[in-house]
Amino acid sequence: MAALKVYADRRSKPVRAVILFCKLNGIEFEEVKIDIFKRENLSPEYAAINPMKTVPAIAHGDFKLFESHAILIYLASAFPGVADHWYPADLFSRAKLHSVLDWHHSNLRRGALGYVFNSLLAPHFGLSLNPQTAAECDKILVASLSKIESFWLQGNGKFLLGNDQPSIADLSLVSEIMQLEVLEEKERIRILDPFKKVQRWIQDVKDATRPHFDEVCGVLFETAAIIDKQRAENI
Repeated sequence: MAALKVYADRRSKPVRAVILFCKLNGIEFEEVKIDIFKRENLSPEYAAINPMKTVPAIAHGDFKLFESHAILIYLASAFPGVADHWYPADLFSRAKLHSVLDWHHSNLRRGALGYVFNSLLAPHFGLSLNPQTAAECDKILVASLSKIESFWLQGNGKFLLGNDQPSIADLSLVSEIMQLEVLEEKERIRILDPFKKVQRWIQDVKDATRPHFDEVCGVLFETAAIIDKQRAENI
């Protein structure tokens, strides 16, 4: 089988979901680092891989693909030995999984990414913080967590499809929520504390994917520590 390259910056949530999936399923790959803080994703060389200039992207032989959900589906389908629970063959389970992924981009991702970016990260990309947009995204984020709590996790299963094993949807959504680690602790508590099922589900995903989960998220924790140090210096 052709060699797989993953173009990645692990500070990106979608990147972490893809890399974690590869490691969990023993998929060999070359990680090509693209530093989004240095705008390396905007280079002409990277645009030849992904014209959208976002991470992640993959190259599998001559085949190139971007968008993390599409990549996860492709990897689950293209590589032998990937367990069925990641991307179920059952039509109804697969349709439900797709509904979670589609809902994610318009809701949880919009809220989490928008809030973190506009309340904290924008200056790292040469932009100004936008408290009004951050407040709007905060509402979307909280509403999204509420929907996960009341709808996607309403059954007896541990994970989003109602099963006792995770799917690519669980990886994608939990990776999104992990982005909140860069916020101050009191902010994370404010956002997550009301949602006990969500917190238990996050822990279940972590437990099901360790030790790879901790390794893949290591750069996120390092980034959070740097930001915490900068906060302390500015007090």
